[in-house]
Amino acid sequence: MLFTSPVFLFLFLPVVFSAYYLVTSNRRNILLFIASITFYAWGEVFYVLLLLASIGLNYCFGILIERFDSQRRKYVFLVLAISLNLLTLIVFKYLNFIVDNLNVVLKAVSLPLLQVGQIHLPLGISFFTFQAMSYVIDVYRGAVPVQKSFLNIALYVSLFPQLIAGPIVRYRDVAEQLIRRTSNVRGITGGIKRFIFGLSKKMLIANSLGELADTIFALPHTELSFGLSWLGIVCYSFQIYFDFSGYSDMAIGLARLFGFNLLENFNYPYISRSMREFWRRWHISLSNWFRDYLYISMGGSRCRPFRVYINLFVVFALCGIWHGASWNFLIWGLIHGLFLVLERIGFYSLLKRLPSVSHHIYVCIVVMVAWVFFRAETLDAAVSFLAAMAGLGEGVSTSHRVAYYVNPEIMITLVAAVLFSTPLPSIGSKHIALLLRNNRTLVWVGKSSFIIILFFFCTLYIASNTYNPFIYFRF
Repeated sequence: MLFTSPVFLFLFLPVVFSAYYLVTSNRRNILLFIASITFYAWGEVFYVLLLLASIGLNYCFGILIERFDSQRRKYVFLVLAISLNLLTLIVFKYLNFIVDNLNVVLKAVSLPLLQVGQIHLPLGISFFTFQAMSYVIDVYRGAVPVQKSFLNIALYVSLFPQLIAGPIVRYRDVAEQLIRRTSNVRGITGGIKRFIFGLSKKMLIANSLGELADTIFALPHTELSFGLSWLGIVCYSFQIYFDFSGYSDMAIGLARLFGFNLLENFNYPYISRSMREFWRRWHISLSNWFRDYLYISMGGSRCRPFRVYINLFVVFALCGIWHGASWNFLIWGLIHGLFLVLERIGFYSLLKRLPSVSHHIYVCIVVMVAWVFFRAETLDAAVSFLAAMAGLGEGVSTSHRVAYYVNPEIMITLVAAVLFSTPLPSIGSKHIALLLRNNRTLVWVGKSSFIIILFFFCTLYIASNTYNPFIYFRF
């Protein structure tokens, strides 16, 4: 059950929202936990037990770490907790990938191949595992007090707005909200607007451009031309941004309906002027997780320069693998790590001597080249696609060829994607509201009408279009 499904929009959410404000405040956490487990079980009937096991495991280790005074025992329990969490990820997410690659080696030396059946990847396993680990690590560090209530920890890990697509929420950011939170009309209306805006980013922009990107990436390499390949990667770059940031907006909006305030996860990453800035704006919760729990633990930037570069490569290699069990994801991460290292060595100092627009062009090109590996199904497909982008493809490049895939709807969507990937619409709306500050009713009517129109078009799209991918299934 996804946020963009009719069952969620017109049945699950209205029922849960109504029930939440009908029950007494001391029962709301129970209601939300039941709703969250139901939400997850809707698509992962059996694997809801895995989610519950993860919750119980990390709750117990948090208690054990807090109970003992011996630092050595605390450390042992921390290592056990991290090891079991990672083992869960390895078994369900990476075991098939590991066995497939081992079999290549075994076949080369004429040894018997390993036999492992196809293992199902539970939705959101990387999100809820990382979230649970952050709680245990913070308890060990003394950054947060241990939570004695199993219900509160269970709700923290399983809260349905962010369960299967993030953002990765830190316990310390919602610890107080798990115990007491307030809801008011302004928060609820703000949450509804944020949810509809995120839904619009997903349905009206990401899905429209994603369908075209899928069509182009599915073409044989003999039909890929220079223009088509660039059209495909531009569409995919906007698809993944508006899809992922749209889900984050929906998660933040849904959480506000129930009194939770989640931190922002995206901040216009495509306006960045360096790769370092890009990672301060893109998937903020994940980049902060790797920074605080891995990069800094390895020494961060306090080491000798060469060690810092190694740290960056390791972090981004793992960041790539986090996204999926594939060599392509690893290469995607290493590309980002490489350019972060190059910027530290001195490349960005050279770049700053050039006009400001060149900084944005540089970031966009690096990001789009890396997205090719993220999107392509195989390494060979990624290489062929990059060759076409470099003008070395086998397809014939003609304006008619590109025009065949571009219609007025795609053109309008691309313009909207460019516009809304910048803060210009937000700045513009604030200026209009400032000009009309003496007529608040008109401002309210205008904003409300815009949100209603967006929701109307989203509903039409959901009802009439079968293309509605969930691109985080590998996460």
